Amino acid sequence: MRRLILLLALFLAAPAGAETLRVATYNVDLSRDGPGLLLQELLAEPGPKARAAIAAIRAARPDVLVLQQFDHDLRGFALDAFVACLADGPQGVDYPHRFAPPVNAGVPSGRDLDGDGKATGWGDGHGWGKFPGHGGIAILSRLPIEAARTFRAFPWQALPDARLPARADAKPFLPPEARLSSRAHWDVPVMLPDGSRFHVLTAHPTPPLFDGPEGRNRLRNADEIRFWSLYLDGVAFADDAGRVAPATAEPVVLLADLNLDPFDGAGEHAAIRALLAHPRLQDPEPSSDRASKAAVEQGGANAGQSGPPALDTADWRDAPGPGNLRVDYVLPDASLRVLAAGVDWPEIPPGAPPEDTPAHGLVWADIQIGPLPHAALR
Repeated sequence: MRRLILLLALFLAAPAGAETLRVATYNVDLSRDGPGLLLQELLAEPGPKARAAIAAIRAARPDVLVLQQFDHDLRGFALDAFVACLADGPQGVDYPHRFAPPVNAGVPSGRDLDGDGKATGWGDGHGWGKFPGHGGIAILSRLPIEAARTFRAFPWQALPDARLPARADAKPFLPPEARLSSRAHWDVPVMLPDGSRFHVLTAHPTPPLFDGPEGRNRLRNADEIRFWSLYLDGVAFADDAGRVAPATAEPVVLLADLNLDPFDGAGEHAAIRALLAHPRLQDPEPSSDRASKAAVEQGGANAGQSGPPALDTADWRDAPGPGNLRVDYVLPDASLRVLAAGVDWPEIPPGAPPEDTPAHGLVWADIQIGPLPHAALR
């Protein structure tokens, strides 16, 4: 009912032919300790986190949704099972178009990337992970998805002014072929009914934590974010197909868990602040009254934070821990009109342990992006 009223108001206020599209990003925390375990769960009986994620997606009903922390398998069976769960029943929501290629997480590099003297640990993959595809990314869409540009193999040292970690003797900490993306960087075109397109930009950088003195994860997180600032500046990057080109002039929407708050917690805050201020993008500052309330009620680290608690998107431990932070972002193109935006703050049912609910909220925005058929409205 809430969305019906909102869409009616927007329809009456919008120019003729203009309708709305809801885009969202959501870290569903559906990563498991081994390959195939997520699929096994979804085919049997979705667990508490999966049920919570399904309920949140059905309630928000985004037209285009980026999922983070969703285990990837080569044939997409787990994603198919999850989409089937979303579509099941009278409140189901269907996503006929999907994009979920392999990611770097858990893919063996054959090198000792974490400096522990071994080349076979979880930290020695091209991205941290217990198995290939651990905690991957997927895009679900009601609209057709066209051929994407992916930058999974992009070398970290190829990024202009890359801040590569170094050892105490100033020698490189990583080999020259070390990849920038801890999971992936994608530029995914989405086709509108009138033939025009917009592009979903997404990534899921490593947390700026769990470092040694070299600061590998802190620096990598910042440079994974800075990739998008440079790409939108017009820097031509080589993608996985060998094409060297800058970002499109068509509208873009960045949908991502960037694992970095502009003010609080660990990391190089300047990287996310620069992206938020980029002239190609706008920050609608999705917010939640429940996030503000949670910061006050939970206290702990939240009491000493400087960022606005209403903008928090993740509910993390408050003592000890970073507290609640803004790490998930919906950043539409500056040329687009944003009609509404919000954070569906994760809600823990009475009596349920916090670990049974995704720590992140679903972050969404409603945008005017061109004529859409009335069937796209819900």
